[in-house]
Amino acid sequence: MRFQLLGAVTARRTGADVPLGGPKPRTLLAALLLAEGRVLHADRLISIIWDETPPDSASALLHTYVSTLRRAFQQPDGAPGAILTEQSGYRIELTGCTVDLLEFARLAAEGDAAAGAGDHETAEQRYDQALGQWQGPALGGLKSRFAAAEAARLADQRLDVLEKRVDCAFALGRGAGLVGELTALVAEHPLRERLRGQLMTALWTTGRQADALRCYQTGRELLVEELGVEPGPELRALHQRILRGDAGAPEAGAPAVPKADEEPEAPGGPCLLPPDITDFTGRRTETATLTKPSARRVAISGKPGSGKSSLAVHVSHLLRARFPDGQLYVALRGAQQSPVDPGEVLGRFLRALGVPDGELPVGLDERVELYRVLSASKRLLVVLDDAADERQVRPLLPSGDGCLCVLTSRVRLAALDSTEHIDLRVLDDETGLALLTQIVGGTRIAAEPDAARTLVHLCGNLPLAVRIIGARLAARPDWRPSRLVPRLREQRKFLNELAIGDLEVRGSLALSYRGLDDPERSALRRLGWLGVPDFGAWLVSVLLSVPPDDAEDIVEGLVRAQLLDVVSNDGSAVTRYRLHDLIRVFGWERAEAEEDAEQLQLAVRRAADEWYRLVEWASGGTPVRALRPATPSPAATPELVRTDTLGEPLAWFDAEQAALVHIVERASELGLADAAVRLATALCSSSFAVENHFHHWWRTHTAALEAARQAGDLSGQGLLLAGLGWLRSEQDRLDEAADYYAQALQAYADVDDVRGKAVTRLMLSSVRREQARLPEALELLGEALPVLNELGDPRAEARGHHGRGMVLTELGRLPEALHELELALERYRSLPDDHGVALVLRSTGIVHRAAGRLVEAELACARGLALLRDVGDRLMIAYATQALVKVHIRQGRRDTGELHAELEDALATCREMQDGFGQALMLRTLGELDLVRGEPDAARRHLELALTWCDALSLPLWRARNLRDLAAAQRALGRHAESDATHAEAHALFARYGAREAGEPRMAVKTASGEAVFTEHH
Repeated sequence: MRFQLLGAVTARRTGADVPLGGPKPRTLLAALLLAEGRVLHADRLISIIWDETPPDSASALLHTYVSTLRRAFQQPDGAPGAILTEQSGYRIELTGCTVDLLEFARLAAEGDAAAGAGDHETAEQRYDQALGQWQGPALGGLKSRFAAAEAARLADQRLDVLEKRVDCAFALGRGAGLVGELTALVAEHPLRERLRGQLMTALWTTGRQADALRCYQTGRELLVEELGVEPGPELRALHQRILRGDAGAPEAGAPAVPKADEEPEAPGGPCLLPPDITDFTGRRTETATLTKPSARRVAISGKPGSGKSSLAVHVSHLLRARFPDGQLYVALRGAQQSPVDPGEVLGRFLRALGVPDGELPVGLDERVELYRVLSASKRLLVVLDDAADERQVRPLLPSGDGCLCVLTSRVRLAALDSTEHIDLRVLDDETGLALLTQIVGGTRIAAEPDAARTLVHLCGNLPLAVRIIGARLAARPDWRPSRLVPRLREQRKFLNELAIGDLEVRGSLALSYRGLDDPERSALRRLGWLGVPDFGAWLVSVLLSVPPDDAEDIVEGLVRAQLLDVVSNDGSAVTRYRLHDLIRVFGWERAEAEEDAEQLQLAVRRAADEWYRLVEWASGGTPVRALRPATPSPAATPELVRTDTLGEPLAWFDAEQAALVHIVERASELGLADAAVRLATALCSSSFAVENHFHHWWRTHTAALEAARQAGDLSGQGLLLAGLGWLRSEQDRLDEAADYYAQALQAYADVDDVRGKAVTRLMLSSVRREQARLPEALELLGEALPVLNELGDPRAEARGHHGRGMVLTELGRLPEALHELELALERYRSLPDDHGVALVLRSTGIVHRAAGRLVEAELACARGLALLRDVGDRLMIAYATQALVKVHIRQGRRDTGELHAELEDALATCREMQDGFGQALMLRTLGELDLVRGEPDAARRHLELALTWCDALSLPLWRARNLRDLAAAQRALGRHAESDATHAEAHALFARYGAREAGEPRMAVKTASGEAVFTEHH
């Protein structure tokens, strides 16, 4: 197997391309290949494939992509694929494989060794062979940020090797022949100084001194225009040598661009700048904004510790040569209680600019006037660091067109005229890791790359925090990065760990905290203590018991102070906010220190109860309403949140999911069992069920269940155990579902909850039906339905009659089944509940189809599908599509291509929503359609896949149905003995479970006019 990364991502076996799928499987493959056999955690792969916005089904999709690649790489002899699962992640086994990137690295290393030994001929050959591995831009066809970053890194490596090859050519006396190639390369990479120096040298060696000097001048103008910097010392030194006429060809082994003999002279004006940050990393976009020639006034804002001052100081050092009249700097201490007075600052600046003490004006206005006169004719760089507000900095702004003023502040200085603004965000993962590597050293980071990445994440990618952790590791060479990971994970010690010397995250945050007013401090404390991941402004209204307008003002104050981030607008156009992890911990600390514990718990209860009311409101628009015993309503409190301000209910719910999970877990942790139980069970009627958000469902229910057990709340336990049973049945884990339902029945029996027991028996009957325990399912329904009828619960009654109709259908008692379904329809229509009506219509269509009434079956299935599309239940739309397609198969429809496409779409939905039974059903129906189309081999493949699902889910009746269809496919393929054995096994299963198919004749496939048709009506 040969893998290609240096060009379009491909794999080839024996000269033929191996199908890899779309960009996402190719991104997965590229990530594994770039890891060179190391294990990549599943979470890391998800972030690589989907950047920062993975879908809820990312884990399942990742598994699908891995399976796709494994099948693609499987050898013809059945040997295992190249991708292995290890340590909650994946790695690629490269033994016996060739990877062009590894070949490139090996050949380049051999070239380096030969060049170091003075063998430039061999070195040139190896570099040429390395460059020959490239077939185009690296990672071609991939779109993720990971791919873009890796492609840029690899492209830089290629240019480095290319430059080394050029050096070898010069050393061998062949530099003159490279003018054309170097001219094209410089045009492609105009800011790469080494290439430009090589072109200048090649031009000089051919006697083209003027062209060489022109090449330098062009490059200088580009650097100044694009980056605001002069050429580096090596290129300037080469320029001087060409001017003097002594550039010559480089000596053997020497680089084409010689080292400068000395650095250029420093600018002559005063320099008040602090020392440069030698390990400064990243911020390329922001640096470009600050260094562009047209920049005159740029304000940098950002949260505490985001690196505002570091960026300003670093860029100022880059720009010193552009401002020969001086570089002025002042720390204005705007976040402290006593900001620096502007008059005092002007005194310092004027002295630095040569004004004697005796001539300094006394008043502020006079000092401002003199400062503006002096700066009007100068080229000054002025850095105003940590400004409090616009009033503090206005007197300090230079007036000359040749000046640049760089301001930093924790608040956005929006009222300053003619100012460009940079909102400094936290570092991305790669830049954060690069900063840590700069401080600690590449060897220690390379030894534990995963631990290093974890440290960056735990620091919230905040530059100050990363610097502190880096400094602590640098101070202790005996510590491995992994040593600090558990210490940072412990919230109570988190900010203690982020301190060394005079660097401290807590102190930096405290400065901003002290600048807030009382309501803003209270909001920060309670939001931190609650710990919700993101939220709408309405939450502050609930936590502080203040009107919504006041809450909006409080939130805006926190945003202005850079203590709260605006995340985005959700689907209902409601702005959402988020606390940075370090600020959240700081707020939690302040809450613990400054607030009464009982008041904090009361605030969390208010929030949980309000979320419950909002979930009930949002659930009114979901296709599924939970069938559960009633939960006590929260205590009556003033409703601060107006639902008409929250937008569309389902969009609101989608945006709130992470917050909802968190509030259930937080309420459970605090012992607020009633609030946790109430909210967790309400979520079952939300899109947790509709969209199959199984992980959220499990987390909320298990957390609330533990709280209910701690509180001795048996009713709550019954609710949650039944909810877990429903979850496991939705996941097709039927044995576990039955066990949870049994536990729920016991809990309800202990408190004599009649309705709870009846509803749980009703839900358990569905599990027993799927397990083919049909008599037991009927018995459970027989116990539940009279109770539900007596209680007068039409929704539960409808569910019971529907379930009874489905069981009777399995038993072949079709007239009775149809009667039960008619009763279910009456009750759903009386509610009204279009979703329930749609599901019953689908079941009615199945009964008609089993009875051979295909016209009635088509009508019922089509009406059910139309209703489901109206209510938007994606999974049940797939099921209803399958039911209608199956009727069309029985009717002998000729547009089989269209039917096939509909089934493939339904199968994709089931895969996306992790529905194993749905996948089995769609695959089996595809197999039946293949038989109709006269494609028995395709039918066999689909049916065998469906059979695998049925076995995995322990569904004996569905196994029997797949076996019966498979027997027909085998017979069509001429495998008669195998077909007879398969059919015999299917018939035995039907008979054992008393299914209706036990009495039906063996399915046959007739060919009429080249078309296969079914002869039976199941």
